[in-house]
Amino acid sequence: MAFESLTDRLAGVFKKLRGHGKLTEADIKAAMREVRMALLEADVNYKVAKDFCAKVSERAMGQEVMESLTPAQQVVKIVNEELVALMGGEEAPRLTIKNKGQTIIMLCGLQGNGKTTHAAKLAKYFIKQGRRPMLVACDIYRPAAIDQLQVVGGQAGAPVFTLPGAKPPEIARKALAHARDYGNDIVILDTAGRLQIDEVLMQELVQIKEAVPVDETLLVVDAMAGQDAVNVAKTFNETVGIDGIILTKTDGDTRGGAALSVLSVTGKPIKFQGTGEKLDDLEVFHPSRMASRILGMGDVLSLIEKAQDAADEKAAEETARRMMENKFDMNDMLAQFAQIRKMGGAGAMLSMMPGMSGIDASQIDEKAFDRIEAMIYSMTKEEREKPSIINPKRKRRIAAGSGTRVEDVNKLLKQFEMMQKMMKQFKKSPKGFARRLGGMMGNPNAFRGLK
Repeated sequence: MAFESLTDRLAGVFKKLRGHGKLTEADIKAAMREVRMALLEADVNYKVAKDFCAKVSERAMGQEVMESLTPAQQVVKIVNEELVALMGGEEAPRLTIKNKGQTIIMLCGLQGNGKTTHAAKLAKYFIKQGRRPMLVACDIYRPAAIDQLQVVGGQAGAPVFTLPGAKPPEIARKALAHARDYGNDIVILDTAGRLQIDEVLMQELVQIKEAVPVDETLLVVDAMAGQDAVNVAKTFNETVGIDGIILTKTDGDTRGGAALSVLSVTGKPIKFQGTGEKLDDLEVFHPSRMASRILGMGDVLSLIEKAQDAADEKAAEETARRMMENKFDMNDMLAQFAQIRKMGGAGAMLSMMPGMSGIDASQIDEKAFDRIEAMIYSMTKEEREKPSIINPKRKRRIAAGSGTRVEDVNKLLKQFEMMQKMMKQFKKSPKGFARRLGGMMGNPNAFRGLK
């Protein structure tokens, strides 16, 4: 996950502060030196890191912290507030979307940063909001660029406009007229990229903006490029003029400095972040939520939103009813795993939970879900509905059919039995159920022993 090393470094700094009880000026200065080093190692711009630490130090030296009974917590609070301010403030930056007429969004950036994929992600994002986006193929240079846009556009459910033989400014003009005729209220221009910034690329983007009234110019940058991403953003903004940034690959093993530096250096906010390879893996960038994740406080709001997006309300209601009636079976268990997969897997969920920042998501055996599903699919209809009938002979058959061991089948049945007991406890004592469920949620390695 992005910021993982920074999160660990900051956690270490705050742990030392808590060990001091009352803080002295020397304690705060030493902590800020470590914070600055952690930011620089995360590839944060030097001036941004220096200014950030100066602001935190100034506030931390104040009476509110020095005389507090919990000074370390006050410092964490200040760091959190300054991180939020650094990335754009409490409110997530908004796109300029017209209620009437057409909104034109132009995506630009270097080649290989994911413009085409994120054009489709944006289209799908708007379709979920009830809009009718259209993608426009303005990259006429890269081999198969138009084919790629047509493929991902089809996956997103958005039409793709092409005009073979025409120049990008003309394509944009004709696309606008076509969108008007066919009722597409959002037009997304997928422009050409280059391996590096050049005058021809910049001039073409300027010409497109002169040809059509672009409402939002969004620069797509790779979070893994670190300070190079910030420098690219600065150049594009000065030459073409951008309104915001889509930061891609924020789920990868990136140091995260681009997210913390880009607003200070360019004056332009991050508006979206790409969190994976699927077309649904696009999120509005919330500075406050990102700050919470950096400080290991989790991101409960994003977790709830993911759950709402993935949730099948009717299925959830049916599962709840079956739980209350003690009818929860292996089919229901399969449905729960499907919901977890829709939310990005157990690792993605844990990364958003408060207090889980120290857990290495890569150590969570996502394949355990595959093996459990294989065992359930190897059961007969009767066995799924009534696992108590599974005797040693049936266990051997299920293990052979799923490529697992009899011990694994035994473990699954034992875990299922525990779940059933918890359902009964819920009916007797909802508070006791909640406590036990909390204990389970704090154990990400519940299925670790499964081979």
